[in-house]
Amino acid sequence: MKPEWSGRLWLGHDYGLILGQLGRTAPHGHYAHQLMFCTGRPFTVGLDGRVITAHRLLIPSRQSHAILQADDEVLVLYAEPVAFAIEPLQSLLELTEPSLETLDTHLRQLPRQPLDDPRLARALYTLDQHLTGKVSAQALADAAHLSLSQLERLFTQQLGLPVRRLVLWRRLRVALHLALAGSSLTEAAHGAGFADSAHFSRTMKQLFGVTAGASLRQLQVRLLA
Repeated sequence: MKPEWSGRLWLGHDYGLILGQLGRTAPHGHYAHQLMFCTGRPFTVGLDGRVITAHRLLIPSRQSHAILQADDEVLVLYAEPVAFAIEPLQSLLELTEPSLETLDTHLRQLPRQPLDDPRLARALYTLDQHLTGKVSAQALADAAHLSLSQLERLFTQQLGLPVRRLVLWRRLRVALHLALAGSSLTEAAHGAGFADSAHFSRTMKQLFGVTAGASLRQLQVRLLA
């Protein structure tokens, strides 16, 4: 398998859908929940040291995995854990005829998880407002009226990631939107607060197992309203 991905990408606010030919990836573990569907020959994935061949698979947030073989088109869903609980997503594996259209329709109808803790909501809002530049954990803590240690504990317990890792994930999400909307990798990197395109690409490799150039160059993009 080549490292390049090709096909169609539909990108929403809190989920993304890809239908196409997947490239081989290095082992990685991203924050998004991932669902994979294939109606042709099954795909093969390395999952926490096991090799799994399947037509449908759910990979929970942060679980280490690598795409080893995918000979036919694969439909992939990436869903934000902040927005989606894993149980409703798991029910999508039962869809009779999964497609970009049916998955998009079901995702629009799925309930989003509320942020019940207003301190967390304030911290995340402040984080998103500062992504184009330096994000200070102290500024997030101040916005949430918390100490730094309380902020870290809140992020780890309720979001499953420390502050620094969530900042990196949200930067990557912004950079992907910009790059897919037509910005160069350098412009997308700077617009999301990365030092340069190499930092953006290294983060993409770390979290998705592929470089930004290999994964974005041949995808036909539709930004969802």
